[in-house]
Amino acid sequence: MSDFDYRAIDDVIHSRVRLAIMSYLASARSSEFTALKKVLQVSDGNLSTHLKKLEDHKYIKVEKDFVGKKPQTTIEITPTGDAAFKAYVEGIAAMLGT
Repeated sequence: MSDFDYRAIDDVIHSRVRLAIMSYLASARSSEFTALKKVLQVSDGNLSTHLKKLEDHKYIKVEKDFVGKKPQTTIEITPTGDAAFKAYVEGIAAMLGT
């Protein structure tokens, strides 16, 4: 193991659901709420809670629109979130010594 300080790991991302959200968005760049919910297999409330925390830290941007008369919520990773996720992954890799 390297001399990486485990306390540098981002606690905002270091949650199973938030890590899954950030992993998905790092690749997809954006997602509609129901598609993300289906991929992660979580409830509306659970996903909303985790999205709020990520949004509060400016890691994601949430936009609510209407398509026809149906509400649609789109989630997009921000440059801040992208950088935080990359730093998180690099930190984990450093801890593992890879």
